[in-house]
Amino acid sequence: MKFWRYRRAWLRLGQPDTTNPSADEKGQPLPAGPQASVIIAARNEAHALPDLLADLRRQTWQGEGGPRFEVIVADDHSTDGTAEVVRQAAAGRGFPLRLLSLAELPGRPTGKKAAVEAALAVARAPWVVCTDADCRVPEGWLQAYAPYFGQDAVQFVSGPVLLTGAGLLAGLQGLELTALVGTGAASIAAGAPTMCNGANLAYRRAAFAEVGGFRGNDHLPSGDDEFLLHKLAARHPQGIRFVPHPAATVRTAAQPSLGTLLQQRVRWASKWRHYQPGGASRGLALLVLGANVSLYLLPLLLLWQPVAWPWVVAGWALKLGADGLFLTPVLGFLGRRRWLWLVPLLQLLYPPYALAVGLLGLRGGYQWKGRQVGNGPAA
Repeated sequence: MKFWRYRRAWLRLGQPDTTNPSADEKGQPLPAGPQASVIIAARNEAHALPDLLADLRRQTWQGEGGPRFEVIVADDHSTDGTAEVVRQAAAGRGFPLRLLSLAELPGRPTGKKAAVEAALAVARAPWVVCTDADCRVPEGWLQAYAPYFGQDAVQFVSGPVLLTGAGLLAGLQGLELTALVGTGAASIAAGAPTMCNGANLAYRRAAFAEVGGFRGNDHLPSGDDEFLLHKLAARHPQGIRFVPHPAATVRTAAQPSLGTLLQQRVRWASKWRHYQPGGASRGLALLVLGANVSLYLLPLLLLWQPVAWPWVVAGWALKLGADGLFLTPVLGFLGRRRWLWLVPLLQLLYPPYALAVGLLGLRGGYQWKGRQVGNGPAA
């Protein structure tokens, strides 16, 4: 039932009108000055930031006086040339660009949430748009978000993320993330938001303050995206949107090795145990894990009842068919229908992979950006 509900919800999504990006939903001009503050939390990203900043310089969302946005890079104690990259880009004056150094703030805070909060404290625009320093954005990225900025009811907007890279491992990662993106978008369209991606989202500064920002989960390194989504969805049930426009798609590279992939996924999974009991997100995570593990164990029935093979085949066919029906339009939206052939392989690998990630996430120890987080050996 949930599968069909999500598939129908995804198919109901319609593209926003971006033909008049300087007007609200009634066609009235937006106020003068920056309408969005793009926040980028960066740690040791000197190699990636130049590309992202170049993408932002090419944004088509412009007003009569120039860009309708500002960019704030919050440097999280980088030990490379991240700060110098930002200073050089700011000198180019393509758009308003500011550098914040967490190392120079009182208490020398660390982590992505601290970086986002520091940037929010100096942001001038009513809307905040977040992406990661190692991402690439198309020239129409902010223009695709702009139609939502003038809608009074909208408080939070999630956008699509696409993994890039060559090879089998990159393809499997991309397919997995596509399923997450599609599920998150469909849950928003269905009125029960479950997930989003911090590499591509926007929210009102006033709404962030209204729900206390990251308060209550600020001690967790992960969850700057989903916990905020859940807070705002509880306060503003009709105020959550997804941008179903290709121009809103943020691209980021797949992890290059199995080891770095596991570290990333364990970081994501470390927040699962902090979901609200009985909430949609925890229920969905348990449902997906249970369904995949059950399917994986189904062939064991043949050890006791060989005649049950038609039921085993039917179970696998039903699951793979359902995955294909849901993923086909999502992959089509992202321009990656060729990944459909990877669905059976991902299904074979997913149960042990998900169990390992889930258990390691409960343990809570992982390395990220050269830091040891939680339990585990020191870096």
